[in-house]
Amino acid sequence: MAKYQLPEKEWKILKKLDTPVKIQNFLDDLKINFEEDGDTYLSPMTVLERGICHCAEGAILAALALRINGWPPLLMDLKTNKNDIDHVVAVFRKAGKWGAISKTNHAVLRYREPIYASPRELAMSYFHEYFDNRGRKNLRSFSRLLNLARFDRRGWMATREEVGYIPDYLDGIKHFPILNKKQIRGLRLANQIEIAAGKLVEWKKGEKKKEL
Repeated sequence: MAKYQLPEKEWKILKKLDTPVKIQNFLDDLKINFEEDGDTYLSPMTVLERGICHCAEGAILAALALRINGWPPLLMDLKTNKNDIDHVVAVFRKAGKWGAISKTNHAVLRYREPIYASPRELAMSYFHEYFDNRGRKNLRSFSRLLNLARFDRRGWMATREEVGYIPDYLDGIKHFPILNKKQIRGLRLANQIEIAAGKLVEWKKGEKKKEL
C-alpha cells in the first residue's frame, strides 16, 4: 500500500486510526489551537508534531487518516452568516450512509454517525446546534464535497508548511443553501438553557490537559 511519502513514524500513527471512530477519538485528545499568535493552517504533519489543531486543521488531518485507511479524503464546509464562523468537517461514507469527523472546542458540532442518506442530510444535522450567544441560528449553506486528492501535486499530506490553500479553495467552491429568506425570518431563538450548554468548552486557554 502506498505510504504517500509520509515519514515512517507519522504513517504508523495514522495507519492505526483505521476507523472513523478511532480518528475522532484521536482528534478529541488533541489540544485546541487558539491561534494565539495569529491565523494558522497547520499541515497534518505539523498537527501531529505539535499535538494541536482547530477545526479545519483537524478535518484535513482526519481526511488524511481516512485516505490511508481506504476512504477518499473528503471535506465539507459549513458556511454561516456574518454572526458566526464557518466549520469544516471530514466526511466519510459507510454502508451507503454518510457521517462526519469534527474537531471543535464546544460541546456541539461534533462527530456524526454514518446514518445520513446524503451529504445534505448530514449538513442539516448541524443546523439546530449552530447558534451564537444570542441564540441566533446561523448556519446557511454547505459546500459540495471536496476530495483533497486534487492537491496531491502540492504535497499537502507530507509537508510541514501551512496548507491555507485548502480552506481557501473550500470556501470558494459551490455551496448549497439550507433555507430561504422566509424560513430565516421565522427562525426561533435558542433558549437560555441551550445557550448555556453551548458555552461548555473542552479546552481553556493555557491549560495543559482537559478538565471536564
